[in-house]
Amino acid sequence: MSSIKDVANLAGVAVGTVSRVINNSGAVKPATRRKVESAIKELNYIPNEIARNFKMRKSKMVALLLPSIWHPFFSELAYYIEDELDREGYKLMLCNSGGKPEKELYYLDMLQQNKVAGIVGITYNDIVKNVSNDIPIVSIDRYFSKKITCVTSDNYEGGRLALRELVKAGARKPAFMGSVTSVFTETMNRREGFIHEAKTMGVDYVVYEKPDPVKDDDAYFEEFLIKHSDVDGIFAITDMFAAKYIERAGRRGIRVPEDVKVIGYDGIQDHPYFHPILSTIRQPVEDMARMTIKLLYQKIEGETLDQEVYRLPVLFRQGETT
Repeated sequence: MSSIKDVANLAGVAVGTVSRVINNSGAVKPATRRKVESAIKELNYIPNEIARNFKMRKSKMVALLLPSIWHPFFSELAYYIEDELDREGYKLMLCNSGGKPEKELYYLDMLQQNKVAGIVGITYNDIVKNVSNDIPIVSIDRYFSKKITCVTSDNYEGGRLALRELVKAGARKPAFMGSVTSVFTETMNRREGFIHEAKTMGVDYVVYEKPDPVKDDDAYFEEFLIKHSDVDGIFAITDMFAAKYIERAGRRGIRVPEDVKVIGYDGIQDHPYFHPILSTIRQPVEDMARMTIKLLYQKIEGETLDQEVYRLPVLFRQGETT
């Protein structure tokens, strides 16, 4: 079965242009419109596939748009989201974007055409202009606008907590290690909390960041290890960053936690078979997932929510790296 993307490719236009032709909305040049209509006819494309299936009843499909199902944090989140949806007879449509903005835009366009009941979105790209208010949406880790509710952990407090724990463990010059997205997301508050607490405590600190996504891990960590050899504590923006640092530091004979204390963020590694067990700021993943769906249900029913952003508390989980 042909997709809207196939039509766009055949007509040589963007997916959004095809959508405007189908919905007869927005300005489209006559010549472009003819190309799109010709492609639709040639491919026998029928829009609103899912909406047609639900023509006589309310949709029970909710879409989850996330950057990568491979990442343990997103996988755990998806598990609890699906479980909460299943309790009320809803089904999950997984949209794995790979963090690519063009793929996110394609999914958003498709979901708006197909009239899903609601969308849970996790995106770190600049796509705010393409997010529709017509479908109930709850965002995780990203505040868009008053009409799109955001659920997140208390990233700022997590950053403060990480700094205090590093100092408590004996670190005298801790560093924040992370990456910078093109738009502000709640995850950036991890850095801000870290900096605030360091200044409050009078602790010398380092901030090391590169644009997200980091394309060359070896170059990223090599530069850090050369430039900041005097750092004795690491707060990594995610557990994955922390794990990658520990592996590369080990190649240089740097011992964790004897030489450098390391704290991650997420809490994805909790199995005793993995060593070293990472000290981390644990997000309440299950609570975040279930709250997200419960808030989405309220929005589906047309209810007005009390808050724009819901921040859930985090905790420090001691491991073997501090």
